[in-house]
Amino acid sequence: MRVLVIHGPNLNLLGTREPQVYGTKTLDDINGEISACAQTLSIDVEIKQLNSEGQIIEALHAARDHADAIIINPAAYSHYSHAIADAIAAIDLPAIEVHLSNIFAREPFRKTSVVAPVCAGSIAGFGAESYLLALRAAVAITAGPTNRSSYIPDEAAATDILLSR
Repeated sequence: MRVLVIHGPNLNLLGTREPQVYGTKTLDDINGEISACAQTLSIDVEIKQLNSEGQIIEALHAARDHADAIIINPAAYSHYSHAIADAIAAIDLPAIEVHLSNIFAREPFRKTSVVAPVCAGSIAGFGAESYLLALRAAVAITAGPTNRSSYIPDEAAATDILLSR
């Protein structure tokens, strides 16, 4: 299985940008966690950080040729980029929207995502763990007939996703 992970604008500044909101992990730290989890799940993962809307759209279009699923943190583009939403809808790959912070507990404009309706699901508020949960969800939704009520393939995997805050 191949998954494309797209980090959107300003995520290259993680670790120093608003640590009270996004935490102190750097993007390299998070990418390391994503790679380690992907290896555990036997997933080939490609990770990109892109600051411009056009670059994100081009990466989504290119994914049709090499990815089985998309994990995307569109960052602020979540709230108004119909172009990114259209690109996700056009590529016909399952996509999972991810956010480090709980967008529903923040400013009012962040509570709406125009990207969410074209995604298989959204995971927000768990910091870097949001990406790891998304990897597990990507495995579950691409494995065959979707049972959206159960993204945990077995009891052993369930113990891996217990969160402590």
